[in-house]
Amino acid sequence: MKILDRYIGVSVVLGYLLVMIILVALFCFLELVGQLDDIGTGRYQMQDAFAFVALTLPMHILELMPVSALLGSIVALGPLASHSELLAMQACGVPVQRIWCSVLGTSILLMLVVAVLAEFIAPPMAQYAWMQRLLALSRPGTMLTEHGFWAGDGLRFIHVHDILQGEGPIDIDIYEFDGQGHMKTFMHASKAEIRGNKQWLLKDVDQKIIKEVDITTRQFDDLTWNSFLTSKQVSVLALPPDTLSPSDLYQYVRTLRKKGANAEHYALALWQKLSIPFSTGAMILLSLPFVFGSPRSVSTENRIMLGSIIGIAFYFGAQILGYIGLIFSLSPALTTMTPVAIIVCVALRQLRRL
Repeated sequence: MKILDRYIGVSVVLGYLLVMIILVALFCFLELVGQLDDIGTGRYQMQDAFAFVALTLPMHILELMPVSALLGSIVALGPLASHSELLAMQACGVPVQRIWCSVLGTSILLMLVVAVLAEFIAPPMAQYAWMQRLLALSRPGTMLTEHGFWAGDGLRFIHVHDILQGEGPIDIDIYEFDGQGHMKTFMHASKAEIRGNKQWLLKDVDQKIIKEVDITTRQFDDLTWNSFLTSKQVSVLALPPDTLSPSDLYQYVRTLRKKGANAEHYALALWQKLSIPFSTGAMILLSLPFVFGSPRSVSTENRIMLGSIIGIAFYFGAQILGYIGLIFSLSPALTTMTPVAIIVCVALRQLRRL
C-alpha cells in the first residue's frame, strides 16, 4: 500500500506543480503588464517592476493554491482513469475508498505547505516588494513604517500612523516649523478626509501653537488643513492588507477594534488567508468525483475544462462574496468559509453517489 500511496501522491504533486507553473506564469505576466503604467514615475524603473513581480511570486502561489489543487488532481488522476490504471488497482482488491485516502493524504501535505507559505514566506517578501515599490514611486523625503509613513515639504512634516482601507489616514501628527527651524505648530488628529486641491479635513484635532515660551492649546471637531499630499499620493503609500501574515492581521484587527476604527477590510483579509488551506483540501476532495464519477471514455481535456470553469467560478465567486459581505456588514468568517463549505458538501454528495 505504501507503494500505491507514493505513486498516487507523486502523480498528484506533479500534476499540481504543472498547473501551478502555468497559472503563476500567466498571473506574473499580467502583474508585469500592470506595473508598466508606473514605470518612469518617480524612481520606478523596469528593473524595479521585475523585482516586484519576482518578490510577490509566493503571494500569487498562495492565492492560486485552491484552483491549482483542483486542476492538478484532475491532471494527475485523469490519465490514470483513462488508461484504466485506477480500474486495475480496484481489480487487484484495492477499495476505491483506499485510493481516495491516498489522494486526500497528499492534500494534507499541500495544506501544511499553504499554512507555512501564508505565515512565514509570502508576507515578508510581499511587504518588502511593496515597500521598495512605494519608496520608488513616492516623493523624496518620504519614510515608510509598517503601516503608515513620514513625509515633509521643508517646513512641514506629517506622520500618519495608519492608513485604513476605505477610510484613509488615521492617527495623524503634523509639525510646522518657521524659517529658523523652531516649531511653531503641532497638531494631532484622529483621522482625515482628503478632498480636492490637497485639502485635508482633520477630525478631532488637538492644536498647540508655540510662541517662544508660551504654548496655546486649542481643540476642534473639524479643521481644514492645506496639505502637500493628494489622495492619490496617500493611497500609493498604503500597504495592502494581504501583505500581512495571518498572525499580524489578527493582532492588527484587535488593535483597530480597540481604537474603535473600522477593521472589516483587514478582518476579511485575515479570513481569506485562513480559508486557503481549507479551500485547497476542499478542491482536492472535489476532484475525486471528476475522476471516479466520470466514464473512462471522458477525456482528460474535458475534465480539465470543466474543472477550470468550476475553479474560476470559485475564485471570483469567493472574492465577490467577500466584498458583498463588506457592503452589507456580514461576518467575514461567514462570507469566506461559506464557499468552502459548499464545495465540501457538493463533493461529499457526489462521492456518496459513487
